[in-house]
Amino acid sequence: MAPVFLEITIIICLAAVLAFVFRLLKQPAILAYILTGVVIGPLGFLNIQNPEFLKTLGELGITFLLFTLGLEIRIKDFTSITRVAIIVSAVQVLLSFLSGYIISLLFGFNVLSAVYIGIAVTFSSTVIVLKLISGKRELHSLHGKIAIGVLLIQDFLAIAILIFLSGFNPQLVTIEPFAKFAQILIKGVILFGAVWYLGSNVFPKLIDRIAGSTETLFLASIAWVFGLSALVSSIGFSLEIGGFLAGLALANSIVNYQIIARAKILQDFFIILFFVLLGIQMTFGNILSIFEAAIVLSVLVLILKPFIVMIIMGILGFKKRTSFLTGVNLGQVSEFSLIAVFLGAKLGHISNEVVSLITLCAIITFTISTYLMVWSKNIYKFLKYGLSFLEFTNAGAEEAVESISKIPVLKDHVVVIGGDQMGQSVLSSLDDMDIDVVLVDFDPEIFKKLEHLPAGKAGNKAHKLFGDISDLDIQERAQLDSAKLVISTIPDFEDNLLILKELRHENRKAKVVVMAFDLDETKALYKAGADYVVLPHLAGGRQVAKLIEENNLDKIETLKNKDIKFLGLSPF
Repeated sequence: MAPVFLEITIIICLAAVLAFVFRLLKQPAILAYILTGVVIGPLGFLNIQNPEFLKTLGELGITFLLFTLGLEIRIKDFTSITRVAIIVSAVQVLLSFLSGYIISLLFGFNVLSAVYIGIAVTFSSTVIVLKLISGKRELHSLHGKIAIGVLLIQDFLAIAILIFLSGFNPQLVTIEPFAKFAQILIKGVILFGAVWYLGSNVFPKLIDRIAGSTETLFLASIAWVFGLSALVSSIGFSLEIGGFLAGLALANSIVNYQIIARAKILQDFFIILFFVLLGIQMTFGNILSIFEAAIVLSVLVLILKPFIVMIIMGILGFKKRTSFLTGVNLGQVSEFSLIAVFLGAKLGHISNEVVSLITLCAIITFTISTYLMVWSKNIYKFLKYGLSFLEFTNAGAEEAVESISKIPVLKDHVVVIGGDQMGQSVLSSLDDMDIDVVLVDFDPEIFKKLEHLPAGKAGNKAHKLFGDISDLDIQERAQLDSAKLVISTIPDFEDNLLILKELRHENRKAKVVVMAFDLDETKALYKAGADYVVLPHLAGGRQVAKLIEENNLDKIETLKNKDIKFLGLSPF
């Protein structure tokens, strides 16, 4: 058996075993891959005979990762970024970079190494955050949307920094820094201009000719990646940046998702080898010499960076819960941090010691932040009385919502928790009834939408209460103790359990309807006292089954028109 094949076989098998173990521990797979490298390299499990070949495969992993990232970028991504995300990102990036830079200098690193370390601790992991908040069903929560907006901005900024660094020659920094910067900027603008032209005018015509053959389309895409990467490398940028630009050129094509599906398979395989390579490059000598710096930088990432986010959001007027949960989500380094230092070492900007330092920071912050995110709400409940300093008197973002106006004394009213999607559908039905309704939500955007709806639309008649239903003050304002019906449309399992607990204690006569997404949650909510648990996929199935059983297929058109009207769409 060829040595290279045997080495890759051992690496992949060990990575698969460790990935399974880390999944049981609820840890990201990236950690398993890095640990695989540590076991093979520093622990001496395998003596790699072809390190350069493995390094080349790792570089391919970064190239394909950036290629798929470029493919996924859309102009609409920019329109989804809110003003809050821009402000939070700008201030957090600046302060985090300066903190990391100064700490690095204090530990004796040179200026360029300190710049790389400052960049590395600035960004947070899109992969880990998206996976965890989507698993917790918090993608549409206020703190989830802000965190995603911040991560999106960070990704764009990280790519820009990678492009600049890949064309930077540290030997010229003291001779002609401004001329070198201008040269990189001009080359970058020309590259982007060429890619934009090809993506807008050339590739659509070529793709029309080859889109009928999946194999030809995929092969042509890979040829484009390798060709552009080689060209970009020849003019002074790194191969990996060529991968991003290649993806960007195809981002607006009609077949980009088809290309992504194929390219991700290559990306997932080769990126494993990249993270394994990072682990292999670590040595115990390096770890001992950088351990103190790694601990201090990890504290910066785990505590100071989230704290910066919390303070900024507090100044912008957000409640302490929203600020805290958003900050906790961003308490780790990014996969781009690892890519940046890897490229820096490859280009001769920094030593392997810096790569080992950031890799160790990644191991520490990925591990701890994962558990912090999983238990974030429990941690908040424990700390919330000490977090009042996060709420500033000049509140603007949340307190500006008209919904916190005084609510009259109510009795036998309906409380709707959550005004998005399902909540608005419920409000639409309740608007036709002569009954008092209190809407509770903590997303300012939802209230802004409701305030601008024309008369008679869902939610206009409801008393609007801004806040988190888990707060006792909000429960009192909503007058849960005198309500006859409470409908929770939020997918948060813990909040729904809390609602049931409070109502069973304060108002046993109220009927309670909550929402769940899986059978285990449904069973737990029924045991906790829910009168009815809505399972969206089950409810949808019953609706379709009812139409079939009643042989009333003509009603489909009626339901469609009703939904189109509710969504504010033009008839098709």
